[in-house]
This record gives sequence, C-alpha cells and structure tokens, in this order.
Amino acid sequence: MAAKDTDGRTGQVRAITRAVSVMRALSDSPEGLTLSETAQRAGLAASTAHRILTTLESERFVRFDAGTGSWQVGVAAFTVGAAFARTRDVIVMARPYMRRLMETTGETANIFLESGGEIVCMAQVESRHAMRALTRVGGRTKMHWSGAGKAMLAHMRPEHAKRVIEEHGLPRATPRTLTDPDALAEALERARRDGVAVDDEEHAEGLRCIGAAVLTETGAPAAAISVSGPKSRIGDERLSQLRELVARVAGEVTREYGGRPPGS
Repeated sequence: MAAKDTDGRTGQVRAITRAVSVMRALSDSPEGLTLSETAQRAGLAASTAHRILTTLESERFVRFDAGTGSWQVGVAAFTVGAAFARTRDVIVMARPYMRRLMETTGETANIFLESGGEIVCMAQVESRHAMRALTRVGGRTKMHWSGAGKAMLAHMRPEHAKRVIEEHGLPRATPRTLTDPDALAEALERARRDGVAVDDEEHAEGLRCIGAAVLTETGAPAAAISVSGPKSRIGDERLSQLRELVARVAGEVTREYGGRPPGS
C-alpha cells in the first residue's frame, strides 16, 4: 500500500511542507547550504532533501553552485516574492487583526502610517463604549505624543528618527508630554526592548494609548497598531495586559506582511 502523502490531522500535503522547509532553510542562509546542511536544518533525510532540491531546481526555485557545492534560492522564488511585494497592503492585512484586537480588549484599535514626520490614522475599529479615542481616521498626530508614533520612532534608522525630531521639535500637548530629548530617548529604548510603546496622557489628558510597530523585512517600521481608551478603563494592571496583547498582534501582522518581528 502506498504511503499517505497527507497529514490526516491537518490535511497538509507532506511533500509541499517538506519543500517549504527546504526553502526556508535556504532563505535563512545567504551563502547557501550544502546538501547535508540543508537536510539537517530542514529536519529531513539527505536522500529526501536531495529529491526535493532537484525538483525545485528544475522549476528554478533553487540553484546549485558547483563551485562551492552549495544550494541557494533561485530566481523563480524571487519572482513569486516580487508578486507578493506588489500586492501586499499593510492596512488591508491588518484589518482582521485590528477587529480581533478590539473584540479582545474592548478598546478602539487603530493603524497609523508615517507622513511627513507625523503619523496619520489610516483605519480604525471603534470601541463599543460611548467614551472612545480622540484620534479619528485621517487625523495627524506628532510622533512623540503617541504610543504608535513612539513605536515607529523606536524602529526607524537613527538618522531618520533624529531628522524627524529636529524638524518637528518636541512641542507639548499635555503636562505629561515628553519634551526632553533624553527622556524621549529612554522611552524609545524601552520600546525597542519591550516591542511596545505607551502614551500615558501625553497626547490628551485622561487618555492612554499602547502602540507597537509593524516591521518590514529589514526591520524598519511599515506602520503601527495601537489600542487607545480612557485611563478610567485602562488602569495600571490592565495597561500591562494590553501591552502584551498589542505587541503580540503587531508581531502577527508583521509576519503576515512578510516582515521581521523584533528579536528575530
């Protein structure tokens, strides 16, 4: 009897999942891998890895460098990846995650893009509470005022972040706004370390916002996702819970977008 070519529990085609594991191993190794290295990293027998590699080679998804004896990603993989890059839209991809984030937290979920050194709210899933967030779709905000803006600043190239701060300054919106460059630098370092930034009444008194960046494949910020609501609902204990939720959702959108999550 022929062996099953699918996993009965998941319905996955085993040959395809093995081929994907080979492609992932090669994509993580710019210099290429030998057959034995490919097999080891993909968790396959060498004979299985060789069959997969030669099949992928016939379709130009991988290529063999006879000079080094290594296998590398081929031009067909680039073509497929380029098609994805042409069609990916971070706002469209983020919407179902934003909906889930609002349903889970009960607070308004937002997605922001940078525009001219400020952030613009591009989409929103509103809370069902009568008291909601201040920012509306299309609204512009200084980056250092918001959790989303600080999350993006934290992951920008240092020279880019410095230019934004120099051009826009650090004007005050509330008594809690970070207007001292050293204090802002400390907040951005915490955001890089924790994967999430907080606006604790820095944009509007009585309002808290928790933001995390959606990152590209180079680790640059493509957007930022946040939840926001009144401090009366987002106390310190709940703030800690929301930090974890927002960071997790931003990481999921980053992976969906083809980006590189923090620390990877």
